Amino acid sequence: MKKVFEVLPGFCLAVVTAFVAVQIETLLPIPLIGASVLALFLGMGCNYFKKPSASVAKGLKFTSKRVLKFAIILLGASLNITTILTVGRLSLTVMVFTLLTCFGGGYFVGKLLGLDWKLSNLISAGTGICGGSAIAAISPVIEADDRDIAYAMSATFLFDMAMILLFPLLGRALGLSDMAYGLWAGTAVNDTSSVVAAGYAFSEAAGDFATMVKLTRTLSIIPTVLIFALIQNRISKKEALSNGTVANKEQVHIFTLLPWFIVGFIAMALINSAGLLPAAASLTMKNTSKFLMVAALAAIGWNTDFGEMKQSGVNPMIHGFIVSLAVVLVAIGVEYAIGLV
Repeated sequence: MKKVFEVLPGFCLAVVTAFVAVQIETLLPIPLIGASVLALFLGMGCNYFKKPSASVAKGLKFTSKRVLKFAIILLGASLNITTILTVGRLSLTVMVFTLLTCFGGGYFVGKLLGLDWKLSNLISAGTGICGGSAIAAISPVIEADDRDIAYAMSATFLFDMAMILLFPLLGRALGLSDMAYGLWAGTAVNDTSSVVAAGYAFSEAAGDFATMVKLTRTLSIIPTVLIFALIQNRISKKEALSNGTVANKEQVHIFTLLPWFIVGFIAMALINSAGLLPAAASLTMKNTSKFLMVAALAAIGWNTDFGEMKQSGVNPMIHGFIVSLAVVLVAIGVEYAIGLV
């Protein structure tokens, strides 16, 4: 009970910040900025003027780590694998190339710019998969710092804003059909709210298709997290061996690599796909997940110092720009190559 009271002030602060962010989002005429990004920036702004006190620091850390993982588990209840795979048959080819561009090209861009591999891959994940949700899912697996999470979220947000404005104009200039445009927006725009905004700005049919493609991209969180769990496991073992704390190599099993919260995420997605969750329960869990993720990102914002972010310089933003531009070009290029345009 004592631990509950220790984390309660910080958790409540994050929840209040999240509530304010959600209210601001509802006041926007179109979904330009998601509540998660708003919460992150609100927290960072508050941190700039007043650092969190010791009485709330523990609760903020708890929310940014433990509550975030719980939110990811509940996120699985919003996925229906069967429905998504139907759309995935059409979008899979484009998504394979965009993911290879993000993580393959992003690796070399990050090396060239001298970025830490964790920050580089968080930016790539946000660009290639689904913005804040992917960053949130991968960050605890690779033990990323709050500063890296905040920077990756910021980079993703800035380029999403540009895409919302430019995509409808470019889609009409290229003469894209509703389906072709929806596939392009769904595979190249990052955050869900940005996909919705860019999609429906073109047409209702394009918006519907873009949203379904975006949900298909969300499924790629599962294999991506598995890969990063394996990478982090190998790095941890190498560090332990170099420090002389491990005498021999232990056998690695898939269940030791897969984080518990990702197991929960997959389980919830399978349960929902099997029709074992009532529609009302699935919707409630999805909404709860979204709000808790907003609260977790608010806590991350409260824990993020602008001064520390400045030390990373402009290279992370350059990384985000290059990878985002590459994904946009590759996605439309593949559509032309396979005859969808």
